[in-house]
Amino acid sequence: MSTNTPVGTAARPLRVAVVGSGPAGVYAADLLTKSEAVKSGELTVSIDLFDRYPAPYGLIRYGVAPDHPRIKGIVNALHKVLDRGDIRFFGNVDYGTDLTLEDLRTHYDAVIFATGAIKDADLNIPGIELEGSFGGADFVSWYDGHPDVPRDWPLDAKEVAVIGNGNVALDVARMLSKHADDLLVSEIPDNVYAGLKASPATDVHVFGRRGPAQVKFTPLELRELSHSRDVDIILYPEDFEFDAESDRQVQSNNQTKTMVGTLTNWIAEQPEDPAEFTASRRLHLHFLHSPVEVYDDAERPGHVAGIKFERTELDGTGNARGTGEYVDYPVQAVYRAIGYFGSSLPEVEFDHAKGVVPNDGGRVLDAAGTHVPGLYATGWIKRGPVGLIGHTKGDALETVTYLLEDRASLPLAAAPAPEAIVGLLDSRGVRYTSWEGWLALDTHERSLGEKASAGADIQRERIKVVPREDMVDISRGGVAAEV
Repeated sequence: MSTNTPVGTAARPLRVAVVGSGPAGVYAADLLTKSEAVKSGELTVSIDLFDRYPAPYGLIRYGVAPDHPRIKGIVNALHKVLDRGDIRFFGNVDYGTDLTLEDLRTHYDAVIFATGAIKDADLNIPGIELEGSFGGADFVSWYDGHPDVPRDWPLDAKEVAVIGNGNVALDVARMLSKHADDLLVSEIPDNVYAGLKASPATDVHVFGRRGPAQVKFTPLELRELSHSRDVDIILYPEDFEFDAESDRQVQSNNQTKTMVGTLTNWIAEQPEDPAEFTASRRLHLHFLHSPVEVYDDAERPGHVAGIKFERTELDGTGNARGTGEYVDYPVQAVYRAIGYFGSSLPEVEFDHAKGVVPNDGGRVLDAAGTHVPGLYATGWIKRGPVGLIGHTKGDALETVTYLLEDRASLPLAAAPAPEAIVGLLDSRGVRYTSWEGWLALDTHERSLGEKASAGADIQRERIKVVPREDMVDISRGGVAAEV
């Protein structure tokens, strides 16, 4: 490339790589193409989107429960962006393995990391390592057909504890308590259906450390619990405590008011006699419980046999403190769903305490706190795993705005030609997938659903292909060995 070639013109567009094709990455790419500088003709951009998975959409495909069709509707918006043809998609390309930071700097003027957060946050209590103790995010990956997760999951517990009061905790609890046949209308993979169908679970307990006014799930998630067939929801009067801060939250936040209203209506309407709960499965919602220890016993050494909690009380500020009262629950499995945590990226500074790439408004920082020219971050790897999908667009806008402000000082790529990165991947034998490949895989999964629906009472929109190699084979025009 001639250093005299103006960057950002038709002759030499500004080359940008986005690592991660979930909402954060797609939004960043879309906002960059729609920026005023681009719309006015002042700037031209060329964007490549990379993902370590063969299919796009990140946690929308691998982190949202399959019985959430309304939330998955965001796929339609992401599809429209990628289907325009002005953003290239390279799937099955792992940053740090298939491509290094040096590779990206050689071929792109700027790099935006949008790798999200897929790991479970730690819960440091005794016994959390026992067999039968799981991370909620790992379980979500399993039931969503994540290609890097084993296809079998140990579902042998009759009584289960789920720790957490966010949407993921409710998703995990709903999937464990719901009848597998009622999930057939979703895109649930066949191996997941078979596992849940054989599950002996009868009682799923969800525990939160604070009170009903401090829950972190949304009204939609809460209401969906009551839609599960043949599942009783059980609440406990002793868990319903409200302090001054709770009252303030109820009065000032419509979402909190809705959730507290729903919960108090449920407990007011539930039967006093336990014999009147007639469903074959029960979903228990507990508040004011802080986990202390997961334990085994002589009959199940090394395996979860129960969990101990300290009862808590609100302290007037909306937080909770221990009361010194302890309660045990016999369970055979524990799922911690207390949040996601980001993973470090090779050759990029990482804050291991917060699970994020250090940044200033999206500008990636080095160990000394100085902006690394040409490197940016957006989404959960930028701000941590907080906020709903809607927050991601504003987050991406901030990052893209700074990138555009910096464009005159970006370190220029030595090999910016769009075909150069293709040649590099080919030379390394990387079996990358494309947007056209995703459309082929999408069509294949839908055809599996149609075949399974033929002559059946339940219509299945799609059945996910799970094994990575099968996804790649189908995307690249081959035939899957197994689905």
